[in-house]
Amino acid sequence: MKLTQIIGQNDIKKSLIENAQRGRIPHAQLFIGPDGSGTLPMAIAYAKHILCSSKTDSASYEACNLKLTNLSHPDLHFVFPVSTTEQIKKNPSSDQFLAQWISFLKQNAYGNLFDWYTHIDIQNKQGQIGVDEALQITKKLALKSYEGGYKVMIIWMADKLNIEASNKLLKLLEEPPSKTVFLLIAENQKNILPTILSRCQIINFPVLDTQDIATALMQQYTCSQQQALSISKQAQGNYNKALKLLKDKDKVAPFEKWFVQWVRAAFKAKGNPAIVQDLILWSEELSSLGREEQKQFLEFCIELFRQALLCNYKTTNLVHYQTTVENFHIEKFAPFVNGSNIIPIYQELSQAIYHIERNGSSKMIFMDLSLKLTRLIHRK
Repeated sequence: MKLTQIIGQNDIKKSLIENAQRGRIPHAQLFIGPDGSGTLPMAIAYAKHILCSSKTDSASYEACNLKLTNLSHPDLHFVFPVSTTEQIKKNPSSDQFLAQWISFLKQNAYGNLFDWYTHIDIQNKQGQIGVDEALQITKKLALKSYEGGYKVMIIWMADKLNIEASNKLLKLLEEPPSKTVFLLIAENQKNILPTILSRCQIINFPVLDTQDIATALMQQYTCSQQQALSISKQAQGNYNKALKLLKDKDKVAPFEKWFVQWVRAAFKAKGNPAIVQDLILWSEELSSLGREEQKQFLEFCIELFRQALLCNYKTTNLVHYQTTVENFHIEKFAPFVNGSNIIPIYQELSQAIYHIERNGSSKMIFMDLSLKLTRLIHRK
């Protein structure tokens, strides 16, 4: 994939190309952007531009281009979060998952962390980039470039670097070997050590434009203009979400079903203690999911509450979610989401995500969240 073929982000593409043409390639860059904004595809396309643009004859360029297309160029290296699986019992590293990584990228380079964890089936575990990985990075980059030019190291989800790994990389990021380029990718800048941030040129990616997503859907898939526009509005700048809405509608449905069960039970619980049993059963069902899926569900809840608030305040042009659960409509739910309760609801959902990330008891987290919602949903 070429830089010019990346969906949207035209200002960033222009800047990267101009800097490369001038020979002003920073040795460490950090691409910060939300899910589905194209940070990883951009990094791969940029690496391709760096590694292949110096080829002077067409045969060498085509050979380089083919290697990058197959993600098999010897001077392109990847690091990403991993964990133990049924096949890999201890000391997991990116190299052990490289075949699965290439398969993942070829399926959807806009995929997110949850998609990756699902792809490698780490179940209820959370991946990380550990200190052993940092040592492997040092060893790889100490070797000479295979083709005599640049070496590019892409670290995907750099916010999953643990403290030990981050500290090991500090000196390498500050004084890398000659013609070595680090491309770090992350969604949350706050989770990266300030010492890492200070050594990188930071490039912030905005969400994608609705029209850019619609155009990409029509060009790459059998999709009518009306369908593409409808999906792109619901995706809200996230191309990964747009693809899921297009391909995997059945996989989104359980989130909405769980959400409706939850808010209906929370609403009925006021003055009816027997309904608390329904909330307990709901919490038990959600606690059986993997942690990444639990986090995705809570993020889905945040978005649905936001859509209801927009509907309540008559900004219907910004309401794009189309409900699928029988007898549940955003318009009817909207009056229960207002200026007095949306902030505490958002805060409680965000806190729940925080505690799940830190391996709290998911049953207790969801039960506590449910009891709080029984009060907040009635606040006027």
